[in-house]
Amino acid sequence: MDIKALYAEFLQHPVITTDSRDVPAGSIFFALKGDTFDGNQYALSAISQGAACAVVDDPNISGEHIIHVPDVLTALQQLAHYHRCQLGTTIIGVTGTNGKTTTKELIAAVLQRKYNVLYTQGNFNNHIGVPKTLLQLTKDHDIAVVEMGANHPGEIKTLVEIVSPDYGLITNVGRAHLEGFGSFEGVIRTKGELYDFLRDDQGTVFINNDNPHLLGISHDLQLVRYGQTPSDDLLVQGTLLECNPFLRFQWNSTVNGKQSTVNSIQTHLIGSYNLDNLLAAACVGTFFAVPADDISAALADYTPSNNRSQMTLTADNRLIVDAYNANPTSMAAALDSFAHIKADHKMVILGDMKELGDVSHAEHLAVLDRLAQSDLQQIWLVGSEFQRAVSERPNPLVRTFPDVDAVKSVLSAPDGHLRDYTILVKGSNSTRLTQLLPLL
Repeated sequence: MDIKALYAEFLQHPVITTDSRDVPAGSIFFALKGDTFDGNQYALSAISQGAACAVVDDPNISGEHIIHVPDVLTALQQLAHYHRCQLGTTIIGVTGTNGKTTTKELIAAVLQRKYNVLYTQGNFNNHIGVPKTLLQLTKDHDIAVVEMGANHPGEIKTLVEIVSPDYGLITNVGRAHLEGFGSFEGVIRTKGELYDFLRDDQGTVFINNDNPHLLGISHDLQLVRYGQTPSDDLLVQGTLLECNPFLRFQWNSTVNGKQSTVNSIQTHLIGSYNLDNLLAAACVGTFFAVPADDISAALADYTPSNNRSQMTLTADNRLIVDAYNANPTSMAAALDSFAHIKADHKMVILGDMKELGDVSHAEHLAVLDRLAQSDLQQIWLVGSEFQRAVSERPNPLVRTFPDVDAVKSVLSAPDGHLRDYTILVKGSNSTRLTQLLPLL
């Protein structure tokens, strides 16, 4: 079946599913394959559950409402791209090492004050999540904000070719997924694939004017600038006022040579590193003519979720939870920010940073060196990488655990409960540190 015929089927049945356990009536089931499963095996079951048809790439599967394609994933991606082109919706593509999900949500919150906005839900930012997001576009949407993630070279290029964004924003580039990228330079090149597409397509980039790595790859692009350092060519400039623990800032915009000053905004975000994310959203909103008061209200109202820079007050402790992802750049930023929070009893529970390849040991040692300079009462480190690092750099304040279950055992013991602490909980999602929250 060619893409136009598949699109005609989609227009009749505009609900997509890739999960045979969740098959809405009248949906199209795409039989994707993974390392441990083959969706083709569930195609007939999906139809029996109410799917209008199933898209498969196994020639041995036949029956009514079965659609054969050479490759199901490619078909899904091509369908999403075709749908995006048919609608012509204005699309902003967002990527970066850290902060892309928060920035995407802040941008969406701001733009929703004026427009009907579709945006990536959660962090569905990969080769499957991105096309599924695009296929939710309707003619009623004014703007879409699409998050794109990557951990190997070429992945952003693949995603931008599906999305064809009109505008782009890279939050930052940092030392993450080095096992896949090979080096920090590999990170820059891969994230810069968004710029490459927009350069060829005469698109526009929103850029942090304080980031030399991004400026270094922004040649021959139409730039809309934001930043903390005052400059005549900024559309939006902001200043951090306080972060203890919640971030308070002020910002101003310069439109057609006229500068407006906005009073300070108290946010629900923790961490000074979030200021750049807030300014990015203010910049996008200003560019798209969202009134300044609406921008400020949206940024003040936004409350983080999914264990990203969240403050949780329990009966016993005050928790700062940033346990969705961790890499050397985000870990350093979180520890620096935590150091400025005023509290009598402070401790950290940190989990291993994953996918760092050959530099993993050195990067975990660097975290230990940073912790040695900190003013903390307790330091709990979880995972084999931290255990190995501590064996070389012992610290009397440090307690190590092989995994999260070992920490849970300690906290569940009669004498193991923690009280009256302000605790930073941070680690890669795979370390499962969020399982500790009910015990804290």
